[in-house]
Amino acid sequence: QVQLVESGGGLAQPGGSLRLSCAAASGNMFRLYVMSWYRQVPGKQRELLATITTSGEENYEDSVKGRFTISRDNAKNTVYLQMNSLKPEDTGVYYCHADFLRNLYWGQGTQVTVSS
Repeated sequence: QVQLVESGGGLAQPGGSLRLSCAAASGNMFRLYVMSWYRQVPGKQRELLATITTSGEENYEDSVKGRFTISRDNAKNTVYLQMNSLKPEDTGVYYCHADFLRNLYWGQGTQVTVSS
């Protein structure tokens, strides 16, 4: 079992920035995990926003491309999501996700609200 703990959510103004962190209690296996960030808003399915592979390749959903950046620090067992140029439609609960050889794990989520 892998525990994922997100932090860094909160309230931001439109055009502002937030940085989310997700720390994994995974010993020295974190480097083998494909890590992703998802967002969920009420009444909608959880949406994949960004993924970073074990080799550091990044992929983004079109609505966040150019504004969000996913990164990882394997020494700290942590994945980040830098969110810039935030929009009200970025509001939602953000979840960290780990895929280790098709064993899937979720964090508890962190709320992001973008509002003036």
